[in-house]
Amino acid sequence: MIQVTMLTNQNGKYIGFECIGHAGYADAGKDIVCAGVSALVINAVNSIDRYTSETFTLDTEEETGKLAVYFDRPAGHDAELLLNSLVLGIKGIQKQYEDKYITFHIKEV
Repeated sequence: MIQVTMLTNQNGKYIGFECIGHAGYADAGKDIVCAGVSALVINAVNSIDRYTSETFTLDTEEETGKLAVYFDRPAGHDAELLLNSLVLGIKGIQKQYEDKYITFHIKEV
């Protein structure tokens, strides 16, 4: 199962996100749920890096499928827009393929 967690501060501003796990929808290389989530997450990271001035730490673990982004300060307007787009895509996949393949949470830290 893929677990996506958006991290916010007490003011509801994004301070990062974590994505970990494998969907288990199909065999490796044929898992469209995993591929869809991976494309959304990687595109969000690349877009934030290229199109905003945000600074962040990227943490990855190939074995667990973990990709985590932790901002140095709460996300600004442009990064927030890109993260809202990520949330929209993740929730769309979750709705289409059910909670047994992907979960989504917002966590205040």
